[in-house]
Amino acid sequence: MIWFVYAVLSAVFAALTSILAKIGIEGVNSNLATAIRTVVVLVMAWGMVFITGTQNGITDISKKSWIFIILSGLATGASWLCYYRALQLGDASKVVPIDKMSVVLTLILAFVCLHEQFTVKSAIGSVLITIGTLVMVL
Repeated sequence: MIWFVYAVLSAVFAALTSILAKIGIEGVNSNLATAIRTVVVLVMAWGMVFITGTQNGITDISKKSWIFIILSGLATGASWLCYYRALQLGDASKVVPIDKMSVVLTLILAFVCLHEQFTVKSAIGSVLITIGTLVMVL
């Protein structure tokens, strides 16, 4: 159940990210702001690696894992660049719900690519998230 605590904390920090970013990018190029944010995340992530003493595990990472971690990083970078530009151009109250449609897309991709179960609850939740997003944005 500890995963739930981390998931809730993730949501709280994601919400803070949106508000702090919207305030911070005023008058700043969105690509530059994303690069600065990325450096902060990089330092923080490597700091955690060294604090937890897990840096030696880098040699144990398989080629497949390297490829998918790198692809994930590229997707994250693209997401952040688009997100910051959208925040700069639009209202946070509209950008964030659209960004969170990633939940629905993730459920679909998990079903298609990872063969995870797509239940009636998942379908209903996806429909409700989509309707909620449309209500907030339109």
